[in-house]
Amino acid sequence: MRVPRPTAYRPRFLSTPPPIPPPVRPRSRLMRIARTATRAAAFVVFSATFGIVLVTGGIFVHDAFTYNERHLDRVPVSPLALHPERGGPKNLPIANALVGDEDEEATQEVKNKPKLVIVGGGWGAVSVLQSLYAGEYHVTVVSPDTFTTFTPLLPSAAVGTVSVRSLIEPLRKIIARLHGQLINAKAVDLVMSERLLEIETTLANGQKENIYIPYDKLVIAVGSVSSTHGVPGLQNCYQLKTVADAQAIRRRILENFETASLPTTTPEERKRLLSFVICGGGPTGVETAAEIYDLCQEDIINYYPKICRNEVSIHVIQSREHILNTYSEAISKYAENKFKRDDVELITSARVVAVHPTHVVYSIRDPETGKVTEHDIPSNFVLWSTGIAMNPFTARVSSLLPNQVHKKAIEVDAQLRVKGAPLGDVYAVGDCSTIETSVVSHLLELVDEADKNKDGKIDFEEWEFMVRRIKQKIPMAASQLEKVRQLFDLYDSDADNTLTLNELAVLLQEIGNKITSLPATAQVASQQGKYIGHKLHLLASQRNTLLANDLPPTTDEAVSPPFKYLHLGSLAYIGNAAVFDMGGLSFMGGLVAMYAWRSIYWSEQVSMRTRALLMIDWVIRGVWGRDLSKL
Repeated sequence: MRVPRPTAYRPRFLSTPPPIPPPVRPRSRLMRIARTATRAAAFVVFSATFGIVLVTGGIFVHDAFTYNERHLDRVPVSPLALHPERGGPKNLPIANALVGDEDEEATQEVKNKPKLVIVGGGWGAVSVLQSLYAGEYHVTVVSPDTFTTFTPLLPSAAVGTVSVRSLIEPLRKIIARLHGQLINAKAVDLVMSERLLEIETTLANGQKENIYIPYDKLVIAVGSVSSTHGVPGLQNCYQLKTVADAQAIRRRILENFETASLPTTTPEERKRLLSFVICGGGPTGVETAAEIYDLCQEDIINYYPKICRNEVSIHVIQSREHILNTYSEAISKYAENKFKRDDVELITSARVVAVHPTHVVYSIRDPETGKVTEHDIPSNFVLWSTGIAMNPFTARVSSLLPNQVHKKAIEVDAQLRVKGAPLGDVYAVGDCSTIETSVVSHLLELVDEADKNKDGKIDFEEWEFMVRRIKQKIPMAASQLEKVRQLFDLYDSDADNTLTLNELAVLLQEIGNKITSLPATAQVASQQGKYIGHKLHLLASQRNTLLANDLPPTTDEAVSPPFKYLHLGSLAYIGNAAVFDMGGLSFMGGLVAMYAWRSIYWSEQVSMRTRALLMIDWVIRGVWGRDLSKL
């Protein structure tokens, strides 16, 4: 009998030992990178898909609620708007009512408000519109263009870096917030005694017809034109102040390159076609030269015969010793060195003598001998960008007022009111105006206020009072009046502790000569426009209160201090680099500075629409280059 083999005794409370896992091979670094890359790619694909679905859905929802049928059964129009009465010195139609005044309830509410007419559609005019409050005025904008332009980027538009559509915003969209009206016309005359603005309109048959626009408040913001300086042949030049100018320049530049690419073009003619001359070394001239250089370096060299890029020459003619002479010395030298490295020829201390269809003649005076020599540059493209002159309407307004003696702009006081016009009726902002700097013209008025004992002399206490009044009338004189006692003692020639009228006249004349007028820049126009808009709002608020209490209307001085300009800095693009002049601080550099320059201009756009378009243009230019089609 087989006896079973005894088994080993195992206590029931002891568990079976766990199996030993196989050794884990360490994951290679390449595998980890691959897995991370796979996850990142999956995330990107998912995000892109989700984004496309979201955008597509958003567009669908937008279209579903936007594109709907809208019917107008009855459009109310004032009979007076369709058949205006005639009157005024020239017996012209007077637009007391406009076609759109009855369109909506909001426009009907403002049609009986004080009539505010703004002439122009530039920086100053738009800043006024953006600073006003809706419902306080019946606003009418008179402009030959139906849009406002971001002028600092016109040099970029002239070579196709950005599209002109990205720089303009329709004025009607800006005015809509105020329930105002736009009249596409040109201002030609002013009847201040009857508060009538004469404008020139164009009929359907192309004929011109003048009409009157009545106003209670008038803001002139028509800008300026380029100064000719008496140089003959400027009809052969281009200017860069409007969108049309930028489009014409772009066409000419591309035409020159296309013609230079033809096999029948002679070497001499090719050099002339590819010679670009810029008259003026200010920001506009410098930025245009930089943009043309960028166009050649980034696009022409890739898509045109190489000989075209090799024959390009860019010349900047400047009457001063340095370009960007209104900037700091360090910035001027930096820009000059940058242009020197880029083979952009700078011709300084030179004056343009004449501009011919085939060449430019300029002269240079030898500082040692005083001898003047003339030189010429063959060219088929000349940009004229030197100085400003009066707009025709500005010149007409100036001629109506006997005390307007400035040759380039309308003189306004510290409240930006046109000197000589009825007080508080007419204002002027931007390039078309200049704030008075003559202190001596207020001599008798200041003496009459300060001379308490009427002895014809001003003692030191009266002089201190006079200084305060001067600062109120002409704020720009404040920096010249800091050392009150020293000025008094300096011009007290007989040391009798008083100033006579003659001594005061000399003192005030010297102060006025030291005051520098504000530059004709977009920054000045923008600040002045905001100042006027805010002041008009305060006047409207006070008017409602005063009318309710049967009190006379208030004055500008009662609601607003004098205008004071705050310089926020100047900037310029010099070809994949930029320079900044922030008062006493100068900043210049390459790529970082260029992006800072772009960021500032991007933030200063009128609307989010133009910001989006501008950003898209910069992306397109960076990825696919500029549009080289000749339209």
